[in-house]
Amino acid sequence: MTSNTSNGDESLESESDVATEVFEEIDNRRSLSGAGVVAVAAIGIAFSAFQLWLGARGFVFDFTIPGYGTVDLGSLSSLQIRAIHVNFALVLAFLLFPGSDGRGYLTAGIDRATRGIADRFDGSPVSTAVSAVRDAIWWVFVDEGGDRITPSDLVLILLSTFPTIYYATRYQEITDVIRVLGLRGAGGLADVYPALAPLSIGPLAEYTFAYLMGVLAILLVLEATRRALGLLLTGLVSLFLLYAKYGYLLPRDVPVARTFATSQLRWDQIVQNLWYTVEGILGVPVGVSVRFIYIFILFGAFLEMSGAGKWFIDLAYSLTGTRKGGPAKASVVASGFMGMLSGSSVANTVTTGALTIPLMKRSGYSPEFSGAVESSVSSGGQILPPVMGAAAFLIVEYTGTPFRDVVIAATLPAIAFFFGMWVMVHFEAAKRNIGGLDRAELLDVVPHMRRGWFYLVPLGLLLYYLVIARLSVGRAGWLTIAATVALIAMVAAYNERYGTYLVGTVAAGYALFAGSLFALGVTPVGLLYGAEAVDVGLVAAFGEAANSLPTIVTAVSVAFLLADPRGDAPLLDLDDAVDGSAEWVDERLGTDVGASRTGRFASFVLKAMDSGARTATLVVVAVAAAGIIPGVIGITGLGGSLRALILDVSGGSLVLLLILAGIAAVIVGMGMPTTVMYIIIVVLLGPVLPDFGIALLAVHLFVLYLGLMADVTPPVMVAAYAASGIAKSDPFDTGKQAFLLSLNKILVPFAFVFSPGILLLRTSDGQGTVLTGADVADLGFFLPEVAVPILATFAGVYALGVAIIGYYRTDVRSGSRWSLVTAAVLLSVPGMVLLPASAALGLVGVDAALYSVTNDVAARAVGAAILVAALVRNARRASGGASDAAAAESAADPVSQ
Repeated sequence: MTSNTSNGDESLESESDVATEVFEEIDNRRSLSGAGVVAVAAIGIAFSAFQLWLGARGFVFDFTIPGYGTVDLGSLSSLQIRAIHVNFALVLAFLLFPGSDGRGYLTAGIDRATRGIADRFDGSPVSTAVSAVRDAIWWVFVDEGGDRITPSDLVLILLSTFPTIYYATRYQEITDVIRVLGLRGAGGLADVYPALAPLSIGPLAEYTFAYLMGVLAILLVLEATRRALGLLLTGLVSLFLLYAKYGYLLPRDVPVARTFATSQLRWDQIVQNLWYTVEGILGVPVGVSVRFIYIFILFGAFLEMSGAGKWFIDLAYSLTGTRKGGPAKASVVASGFMGMLSGSSVANTVTTGALTIPLMKRSGYSPEFSGAVESSVSSGGQILPPVMGAAAFLIVEYTGTPFRDVVIAATLPAIAFFFGMWVMVHFEAAKRNIGGLDRAELLDVVPHMRRGWFYLVPLGLLLYYLVIARLSVGRAGWLTIAATVALIAMVAAYNERYGTYLVGTVAAGYALFAGSLFALGVTPVGLLYGAEAVDVGLVAAFGEAANSLPTIVTAVSVAFLLADPRGDAPLLDLDDAVDGSAEWVDERLGTDVGASRTGRFASFVLKAMDSGARTATLVVVAVAAAGIIPGVIGITGLGGSLRALILDVSGGSLVLLLILAGIAAVIVGMGMPTTVMYIIIVVLLGPVLPDFGIALLAVHLFVLYLGLMADVTPPVMVAAYAASGIAKSDPFDTGKQAFLLSLNKILVPFAFVFSPGILLLRTSDGQGTVLTGADVADLGFFLPEVAVPILATFAGVYALGVAIIGYYRTDVRSGSRWSLVTAAVLLSVPGMVLLPASAALGLVGVDAALYSVTNDVAARAVGAAILVAALVRNARRASGGASDAAAAESAADPVSQ
């Protein structure tokens, strides 16, 4: 981070410590040391390596050894891969999150009871025995300090492998027997593993082994969810499980209860549906995690560990820090950058807030406003292309929309949100007369760009792969990670002494690959592995060789690093966590390998893989648990009943239905990951909204936007709570202001639902397609349904920002504020006025369809007029006030007279 900004009342180091403490308070991970750290890192790296193999090679596990042949380790089905994916997450969850800290209801009760008995029989054998029992329970189950892996954790880790081993070794039984005859037709323990026949007693003899493994898997997912995500989601999922089994008991003669009544199901039917099909835990969400989410989380980890996060934050300050209210504007830009990398509102708030919040406070913003700005923009990072958050990849799967189209559609709404934040921090600065930072406190833009321009390359490549090359999401993620590793390898190997030779060798390697393709029809690597030759022209050879550039750059750079491991690397500025890990290893091994540039590069790769796995663990556990909900809805047939109920409650009103959907998204999102909120709301409400002719992609983005409001909505407001801890502000006031600052996350999605042109979509029969050149040339469509809504929405966001802050050249009066809110609604969402107006006229017998393209444009024009009038009125008040003040000052100054 910018070292120049470290002066002030509090050092950046102390603020970073505060941020760390706040994050640890919210995120109850263990602080492990020694063997625990090594175990977590080893499993995390293995998890990432497994996912990288899937991204590069798919589900087939074989490799070729030159001179020997191909070693075939076999292939796995999609369900087997998903089971392994969940198993990795379960193991990490049991290692990272304690089962109990001794302060829970059960453990606290045991502690009080045993201490009471020990005190009563003090000094007797009873007291000694009770204390020994209590200590034994604590040793097995309780981790009070959050720094110890308990025996119960190790047991759970061992148990978590059993369902996966069964999936891997008995998949034929799952496909040929269970899917035909059900779990009751599967074999018992003695049938499946004859060597374990002596253990077939009790439940192991009564139930089939597949049923027991399914029950075990579900219980382990629930326990991992309780540890990592809390009781709220665990309780919700458990309620759905109980509903699947006992929903048939609901009375069918009571209207509402009749809607939710189900047919009677056996436990084995429920378990089969939730664990042995693609409808439950191993369903669509986990499948998306395997193919898309993990690889992009890993890409974010590689980019962050490379030092890109620090560089982007410094760039934001360099570009905006000197402007009016510069620190807050830098927070908007920096948090947008970081949000793309982390995909977590809380992590983004803590990471960037450690720097931005203190600087905002020093410049003159109140602690509450500083925390509100950081938490609000941090929660918006998940909607900023090209990376976005994990929910974006669920949108790809649920809607069948290419990720390229999701990125294109989400771009303008995301820009509108961040534009609104910029407007609000600007007017708050003007209101409080807050200037920017002195240029001497900031890094110069040109030298900063020269030192780190290469951090933009991975993002540019990602956009190229997704938008221009149109590769699959997983393939694009894998190639971008490979390019990032190659880039940092070259940065680590580059210095003034060998830089020319390094670049020349890379160029020679590229020419060698191109020449080999042209002359032999295969690359040197392909020749080594016996690849089949094909005819390649000269121009095509250079194009094909470009695909091998990451391999060439990495191989050449690593060779230079090994040849001179302790040379200088002036451009290498890795994340502090990478250097900290290298130092940790050096201290324990008594070496200084980690301090060398070769060691730092190796630490970068391993730390990124470890960090990506740690981040992904929460997401994988969340989507696995959330998969139970659609699984239950599917097996019980609840979906159709809910659809009918929702339509009845909304009365067929699109406006009311959207409001209900928004409220539901905010409520469900409180205290839950965005991915879980999205899955629940889409499963419940997603099938209903397209019936009103709304583009499917617009529906899903609408749910995502509204759900993000939960991170800053009191009373849960996890992101606002994290920001208030760093800002040392009142949590509720911080959350309240963050909610107000985030109202654009409500205005913008309502705007693009009614006007899909804002998403650059053209809708026909409820199907939205990305605009083409022909659509742009069709001015009768493009101007009123795309250009006007886009410009009007940005104007509406501006109007809402002025209304929220209450300042435009001077304080905005209450009446003008409401005028600005009205203007914001008319400019952005005229349908919210026109549709209810049509319904109201219908109630008095007037049949008028007010919602049309013409009336839409007219309503926006009215909103624009109201906005201009309100701003002009306030500007005149400001000018009049300034004139009066000048006149008064002149009258009071005898010298001037």
